[in-house]
Amino acid sequence: MLSVQNLTTAFRVEGVWKPVVRNVSFEIAPKETVAVVGESGSGKSVTALSIMRLTPEGNSRVEGSIKLAGRELLTLPNSDMRKIRGDDMAMIFQEPMTSLNPVLTIGFQIAESLILHRGMSRSQAEAETVRLLEKVRIPAAKSRFNEYPHRFSGGMRQRVMIAMALACKPKLLIADEPTTALDVTIQAQILQLIKLLQEEEGMSVLFITHDMGVVAEIADRTVVMYNGEAVETGETNDIFVRAKHPYTRSLLSAVPKLGSMGGHTRPMRFPVVDRLTGLSDVPEETPDTVAASERPVLEVSGLTTRFDIRAGVLGRVKGRVHAVENLSFSVQGGETLALVGESGCGKSTTGRSVMRLIEPQAGSVLLDGVDLLKLNQTDLREQRKRIQMIFQDPFASLNPRMNVGAAIAEPLIINKLATRSQAREQIAELLRRVGLQPDMASRFPHEFSGGQRQRICIARALAVEPRLIVADESVSALDVSVKAQVINLMLELQARMNLAYLFISHDMAVVERVSHRVAVMYLGEIVEIGPRAAIFGNPQHPYTKRLLAAVPIADPARRHEKSPVSNDEIKSPVRPADYVSPERQFREVSPGHAVMIWGEEWERPAIQSAAA
Repeated sequence: MLSVQNLTTAFRVEGVWKPVVRNVSFEIAPKETVAVVGESGSGKSVTALSIMRLTPEGNSRVEGSIKLAGRELLTLPNSDMRKIRGDDMAMIFQEPMTSLNPVLTIGFQIAESLILHRGMSRSQAEAETVRLLEKVRIPAAKSRFNEYPHRFSGGMRQRVMIAMALACKPKLLIADEPTTALDVTIQAQILQLIKLLQEEEGMSVLFITHDMGVVAEIADRTVVMYNGEAVETGETNDIFVRAKHPYTRSLLSAVPKLGSMGGHTRPMRFPVVDRLTGLSDVPEETPDTVAASERPVLEVSGLTTRFDIRAGVLGRVKGRVHAVENLSFSVQGGETLALVGESGCGKSTTGRSVMRLIEPQAGSVLLDGVDLLKLNQTDLREQRKRIQMIFQDPFASLNPRMNVGAAIAEPLIINKLATRSQAREQIAELLRRVGLQPDMASRFPHEFSGGQRQRICIARALAVEPRLIVADESVSALDVSVKAQVINLMLELQARMNLAYLFISHDMAVVERVSHRVAVMYLGEIVEIGPRAAIFGNPQHPYTKRLLAAVPIADPARRHEKSPVSNDEIKSPVRPADYVSPERQFREVSPGHAVMIWGEEWERPAIQSAAA
């Protein structure tokens, strides 16, 4: 179906041609799925754009051969290529919101391509659009035809993009990181949908990703890219079992594998692999850091955070977002408590409420016995030295005009913990502590990679010697090997400094590796909490089971073990203004392991998905 031979793509930078993809060759047979896998900067997305001939004209140069069904694409006129892009090849991108026009309804955007490429009338195109939306499992498709992209969740927007890609019945679908920005359950739904549609439509799929777990689930064959070159190509099962190239082995060893912590009671760092030799060290359990006999560093009780929804001229409250509802938990010194759940469950709002970056409506947050919610701003600033936050996007949380040394020194100087000359010595020590060189202090954030920027944010958080760090999705935006390095660093710092972490994440495989205890959140409430081994080994709540079932298994041989995932979306936390939250009851499963008693609303989806 597709044959790529000696593909080389170069971009002109300051008048010099710099190749970013070099001599890449692979083939895709009809109805086959081939994954191109690699980390950021490996050239995998540029490979996909080169195949579609979407690299910028004038500033890019594509050489080699790209044949679709025997037809050479690189020599085609633009008008012919435009027709092939609509009729024979289609592409879905990582971020659907940037691919959809925000001022046009989703129905209009899909119908437009049907009128242009398939010559349909407006009424035919609209009927076909509704059929396509139903095909990609969008509920009440007809009534949502005239809605705008912002009214859809991330997973639903990606379904719209898939419907648009399928509109002209392509022979080849190129999917460029289509699930990277999605929660684990939504990712499982999209992967399941792509596989189902591939069987129905008989199309080939080129799947671009950095996630080896996704590769194991979906790909027949795999191309591993590193530094612009295809370093290994073969059957997916062979690559997972008998990887030849050291880089492939390093990628595989860095993948968090669910169930890998059986028999281990404490967190474990990821193995470190030498990319040149492919040899791995043997990670050991971290030391026992939990100070169980002491008073908890953090005690949260009855925490409630709601946001008013106002409407009308007078701005009356019409409803409220119940983001965090009557939450209670504690974190011991040296302990990691993971808060897990999908987007919209309230876990990030919980972290910000604990920090008082958002003002809660009720509850108490005791930090070493001091209630943060009762403090004035002066006293709160003093207490914030003891609790720091690491955010998801390190680039957004660093001032681009401030060099790294100044960014790390800022909390020291603001809190009067050091003079500027004293701060310089401390900056050097902090950079060393997070695995960076002291001479990097004079550089600016844009000069660092994503993993290095996150290390800088950790150094800044450590500057005031906190007791507790709130890590809000702090590794979710990083490549798999960089993610492993940052987590290893966090575990090392915990062992050395007896830090407590409130680790907020949606990645269950990472959570299993780093946490002592786990709290599962759904619609602003904790539905299950307990020791990590109990939550992963004996999950009780249907939502916990659903989260665990959706995690990709990084083993192609176990691909058929997974049961179909439910297509349910996470419900809305918006409630009427007069809504009174029900009193929740919990039962103890084992010491420290408690689960919310659920009602029949959780039984129906389980029955439906079992029937499917």
